Amino acid sequence: MRPRSLSRHGVTRLSTVSLAALAVVALSACGARVDSGEAAPTAAESCVDTSGDTVKVGFLNSLSGTMAISEQTVHDSLQLAAEEINADGGVLGKQLEIVSEDGQSEPTVFAEKAGKLITSDCVAAVFGGWTSASRKAMLPVFEAQDSLLFYPVQYEGLESSPNIFYTGATTNQQIVPALDYLAEQGTESLFLVGSDYVFPRTANKIINAYAEAHGIEIVGEEYAPLGHTDFSTIVNKVKSADADAVFNTLNGDSNVAFFKEYNNAGMSADEMPVVSVSIAEEEIGGIGVDNIEGQLTAWNYYQTVESPANEAFVEAFKAKYGEDRPTSDPMEAAYTSLHLWKAMVEKAESFAVADVVAAADGVTFDAPEGQVVVNGDNHHIAKTALIGTIGEDGLIHTEWSSGEPIEPDPYLEGYDWADGLS
Repeated sequence: MRPRSLSRHGVTRLSTVSLAALAVVALSACGARVDSGEAAPTAAESCVDTSGDTVKVGFLNSLSGTMAISEQTVHDSLQLAAEEINADGGVLGKQLEIVSEDGQSEPTVFAEKAGKLITSDCVAAVFGGWTSASRKAMLPVFEAQDSLLFYPVQYEGLESSPNIFYTGATTNQQIVPALDYLAEQGTESLFLVGSDYVFPRTANKIINAYAEAHGIEIVGEEYAPLGHTDFSTIVNKVKSADADAVFNTLNGDSNVAFFKEYNNAGMSADEMPVVSVSIAEEEIGGIGVDNIEGQLTAWNYYQTVESPANEAFVEAFKAKYGEDRPTSDPMEAAYTSLHLWKAMVEKAESFAVADVVAAADGVTFDAPEGQVVVNGDNHHIAKTALIGTIGEDGLIHTEWSSGEPIEPDPYLEGYDWADGLS
């Protein structure tokens, strides 16, 4: 691997706007709030009202459906961040008024609700989404309406948008470090298991390119629909392949069924370790510690991270939601995203999208994961990579760390083996 300097095109790579999503925006715009006697705002006009003592922000998470097991905790951490910000005087002296919507684990619903939040509820920014399918469904809505989405979950990279800030990891901050770790451990073969949608398929495309360049054999690649619960066939294929390790990109409650079947088949972390990139502390309880103890995860934050900022975060979250509730990477990234938006707005001294975007570069926050810095070109943030082991206590303990934040490289331009992927 030969690092190269990043080109600075970042946000100039815009995604193609889908007709379906634009139709959602057009329908949603019919409900936009306007003052009596004034024309309805165009797609580029904002209806955000900053004339009073409050300003609205939107939380858009799956509170029902297969992704609720993961996204409820993100919603909870956003609520905590909003309460903290309001207790500290708000944003530019204005209290945050929260409008929450349920994405129902359906990309089309996410697009519809995003349009409603922007054009009917007139929020200054939206925080949420989990699956890449939900993000890609929302992206053209935010671009067409020139509004802001803060997306809190690790994803497959190969994307940037002037209207999205990505506070979860991109590929070179999670998947690539996980592969480097496996290679350092002597891994020579991998079996890939994932949910059948954008993130796992693109991630596995990247993993295949990495493997080819590093002499790692991919001995199998299997996908299951989101929400799938019968993994007997896939686990049997994994067991028969006898790989050195499994790279897991399953999402949602499919992980519960997969690991229970994995355990039932007599497989273990000692025999064939599984590296997961979408299982955090919140999911471990649902899977059952006995089914997943000793397995590996790749993230940028664990509840066990030792720092004053994290101690305060964990204490505040447990005080609000209960001692039995763990903290996790996606919820930490969501919590961080609201604080970053506050810092951007106050640096800009404005809630206007153009002003916030112009002020974003270099904005920092002392997050529970460590200090993060916004890259104004590609709208990602610098993050420290962690590989962790799931312990008998149901928490994840750091096994390996990159030691310092990794600059975001969503298009993998610094890696020769990734040429042509984007």
